[in-house]
Amino acid sequence: MLKTVYSTSGMMVAPHHLAAQAGRDVLAEGGNAIEAMVSAAATIAAVYPHMNSIGGDGFWLIKKPGQEPIAIDASGPAAAGATLDYYAGHESIPQRGPLAALTTAGTISGWQEALKVSTEIGGRLPLTRLLSPAISHARNGIVVTESQARLTAEKLSQLKDVPGFQDHFMSNGMLPDVGSLMRQSKLADTLERLSKAGLDDFYRGEIAAAIGDEFARLGSPLRSSDLNAYQADQVAALSVKLQGSTVYNLPPPTQGLASLMILGIVDKLGLKSVDDFEYMHTLIEATKRAFRVRDRVVTDPGRVPQNPMDFLKTDVLKQLSEEIDPSTALPWPDPAQPGDTIWMGCIDNEGVAVSFIQSIYWEFGSGVVLQDTGINWQNRGISFSLTPSDLQVLEPGRKPFHTLNPAMAAFEDGRVMTYGTMGGEGQPQTQAAVFSRYAMCHRPLQEAITSARWLLGRTWGDETTTLKLENRFSPALVNQLQEAGHVVEVLDEAFSDTMGHAGAIVKRPDGVYEGAADPRSDGAVAAL
Repeated sequence: MLKTVYSTSGMMVAPHHLAAQAGRDVLAEGGNAIEAMVSAAATIAAVYPHMNSIGGDGFWLIKKPGQEPIAIDASGPAAAGATLDYYAGHESIPQRGPLAALTTAGTISGWQEALKVSTEIGGRLPLTRLLSPAISHARNGIVVTESQARLTAEKLSQLKDVPGFQDHFMSNGMLPDVGSLMRQSKLADTLERLSKAGLDDFYRGEIAAAIGDEFARLGSPLRSSDLNAYQADQVAALSVKLQGSTVYNLPPPTQGLASLMILGIVDKLGLKSVDDFEYMHTLIEATKRAFRVRDRVVTDPGRVPQNPMDFLKTDVLKQLSEEIDPSTALPWPDPAQPGDTIWMGCIDNEGVAVSFIQSIYWEFGSGVVLQDTGINWQNRGISFSLTPSDLQVLEPGRKPFHTLNPAMAAFEDGRVMTYGTMGGEGQPQTQAAVFSRYAMCHRPLQEAITSARWLLGRTWGDETTTLKLENRFSPALVNQLQEAGHVVEVLDEAFSDTMGHAGAIVKRPDGVYEGAADPRSDGAVAAL
């Protein structure tokens, strides 16, 4: 993908082409960006099941023309039974299996909250219409992608004994072949039930009861009472003022603060060129400063030790920018946060923009697939610590640290940009690369996403915390980075999944839409 996609009508981008098409089709029927995103979110949960599920969490930014964005936190807290005593005998929370499934899945409640906003702006399409593509794909079969087949094989040793995993993701005990069909009849039944009974059934109806009963049998601390008590919330978005634009993201428990801080620090230094040593060194060093703040501050919203907006003030960002040595790297690593996710964006004909992210945390989440409902449950709760003195200590009702953070920008010239990526620790870094290339260095939107990327730290289960580079960077640049003190690891791939699956849409004031999808994904831009 080398060319930006253009249109004069609504546009949808997703890391799987069927999700992008589902959203575009809703726009074509007169639906708004929120309705399109709900349809795409349900669809991608069916067609990209190793990446996410309705058993995960989500976050939204919704911007009506001329207004500040509405932010929705649809992340679930730890179950009432998820106490330190429940995990007695464990040094840490198990990464897979029923004990890893300890937080409520919030994404469905997020759809519900977003659709309330949709109704306020004239949304009219019924839920049966919005969920119909996902139901059809789940029931009739999805085509197994290369990434699903590869990750099933790579992670099988961790997942093969987890309840429900083999029955759902493998056929007769065999690994799936690329291009083979995978049917999810129980998931189709669940989605159909939701489409008719309403999304609240997931939390306070028959589906909630079935989820709670099965988790009780499996030994997870989650119960239907945890689902009964859950409701997604509208929250105040974080923002940072840059030269020519304001960029928005989500507050804790997400790492949106880090994403904004990186751009705020870089903005104070200015970028004179793109993809050379000065550009990359500046962004990498800004990332280190932002991550150190993130790791001190980002936690459950009820116990954040300092107001995140304090770190987005001009004087703080300027001070951090002045700490960056233009020729020498700050020693690293610091602790890293892995993760696995999808990001999708949409801007409709009326200019309503949505940035949305949905996740089950690691690939396949906890690995638990509930047999009664076909739901693969997240393992987001493994971000909790079992050490009582830690910032992220496990406690019932608390939300875990989230790598998820959807981004959006409003430019002084009237442009609106929705953008984001999956990729755990890499999300703030990829967001910074995409935004800085496009908005600060004036590169075409698709080039900003396609160009070679880097990752400081680990993601997708990596243990190394090196500065990872796709192999398209020049040897001379690699040498410069090494000489400055960066511990560099050049990956084998030119386009690596390690770098996340990014996407972006820009609506210009002249009515032209620009869209870009990531060649590292199975995604597409779909326009009217």
